[in-house]
Amino acid sequence: MKTYTLDQVQDTLIGKIGTPERDLFEYELQMDIVGKAIKQIRRERNLTQEELGKLIGVQKAQISRLESNANNATMDTLLRVFTALKAKVTLQVELPNLNINVGQ
Repeated sequence: MKTYTLDQVQDTLIGKIGTPERDLFEYELQMDIVGKAIKQIRRERNLTQEELGKLIGVQKAQISRLESNANNATMDTLLRVFTALKAKVTLQVELPNLNINVGQ
């Protein structure tokens, strides 16, 4: 029986690191994690989706969509949600010869 490393399986099924397919997969995974984090923090703060929505000026349905799929959320919406949840937000952008960190 032949065995494969996790990296080999990911490269075969998702695509090699740096390919558009792999970049899309990584992005969608990160957005899924962001949505789950919002839901977890909201619950820890004993807030309903409706209450969180009122805090940031959106409908309950938008909070529900955000928690299940943050792909279509704007940066502004994400920042308002995390601010309302009293979460610290740090944005890091890395480009060749440039590193930017923005904290809230």
